[in-house]
Amino acid sequence: MGQQARPSVTALAVAVLALLEERPMHPYEMYQTMVGRGEDILVKVRPGSLYHTVARLADQELVRAEGVDRAGNRPERTTYRITERGHLALRARIAEVMRFPAAEYPMFPVALAEAHNLPVDDVLALLRERLGHLESDIADLDRMIEWATAHLVPRRYWIVLSYLRATIGAESDWVTGFLAELESGALEWERFDPVTGVRVAGPEHPWGDVGHAESPPVPRRSAAFTPPPLM
Repeated sequence: MGQQARPSVTALAVAVLALLEERPMHPYEMYQTMVGRGEDILVKVRPGSLYHTVARLADQELVRAEGVDRAGNRPERTTYRITERGHLALRARIAEVMRFPAAEYPMFPVALAEAHNLPVDDVLALLRERLGHLESDIADLDRMIEWATAHLVPRRYWIVLSYLRATIGAESDWVTGFLAELESGALEWERFDPVTGVRVAGPEHPWGDVGHAESPPVPRRSAAFTPPPLM
C-alpha cells in the first residue's frame, strides 16, 4: 500500500492542535482561550469555523473525542485530546512554515500594484487612513508587549508580538515615505479627467514592453521562472 497522504493543517488547525498540546479542551473553551490570549490577531477564528476545524481534525485522527460534559443548562460539550498523529502533524506543519517563505498573496500588495488606477488625491486619502490604522495596531502591540514584560511572561510565548511590531512598523515607515513622495509631486502619477474622473488613456503597462533591450527579471517563485540547468 502507498503512504497515507499528509493531512492538511490550516492556520486555525495549527492553533487548535497547539492548544490541545497544553491539555484537553472543548471547542468553546478553545475559542475563549484564543480570544483571551489575543491570538485572534494571528488567526481568523469564529466559533463556527473552529467547530468545523475540530471536526475535520477528528476525521483526520489528529484529535479524538474524550468525553462529554454539561454544566447547568448549557449544551453538552465534547472535550478533545490531541493524538500522537496530531503531535507529529503539528510539528511538521510548524517546521514546514518556518523553513520556507511561501507566497501568501495578501491583498495590499495587489491594491498597491494597481493604485495607479485611482487619482492621486484618492490614494493620498486612503493611505493616510491606512497609516492611522497601522499606528493603532502598533500601539496595541506595544501595550501587549509591555504587559507581558511587566508580568514576567516568558518571551518564547510572545515572540510573535515583536515580529508583528517589526513588520507593521516597517510597513508604516514605507507608507509614510510613499505619502511624502506623492505629496511632494516627486512621483509621477496617472492623469484623470477633472470633470468625469476617468483616467486619461496612456501607454500599456511598460514592465513587459517588448521594446526593452533585455527581458525583465523573473522571480524564482513566478510560474514563468525556468530553473537553471543542472551542471
